[in-house]
Amino acid sequence: MSELNQLYQRVILDHNKNPRNFYKPDGSNRKAEGYNPVCGDQITIHARLDGGMVREIGFQGSGCAISRASASLMTEAVKGKNRSETQTIFESLQRMLSGAGFESDEPGGLNALSGVRRFPVRIKCALLPWQTLIAALDEKAESVSTE
Repeated sequence: MSELNQLYQRVILDHNKNPRNFYKPDGSNRKAEGYNPVCGDQITIHARLDGGMVREIGFQGSGCAISRASASLMTEAVKGKNRSETQTIFESLQRMLSGAGFESDEPGGLNALSGVRRFPVRIKCALLPWQTLIAALDEKAESVSTE
């Protein structure tokens, strides 16, 4: 295993074991729930938007290491971003997971999820938090499902 892959694996394990923003922020004004029936991942995204920007974001729920790490990494990546910037990051992540590449100068950031593409069934685990966040930002009432 290359040193970079080992770094990415450590990042995923760290974010799973010590998730960032694993809470419901006070004053949240956006919320969505997501479910991945294949893996059993369940997630609720809570966000506080102010002036169109994600000022606070947190998540709650349970899931596999990939889902939990993706949610943790996501909360760090989108804080301070607007809806359009968040969508752009999400689309870049989707391209990376499909093998089409990803540009980030942040070592250990979202690039840590790049290894997931080797396990196609697990891609849904990595994308669930992001799909749920987009639903929250768009104020969609129905739950997000990967199926």
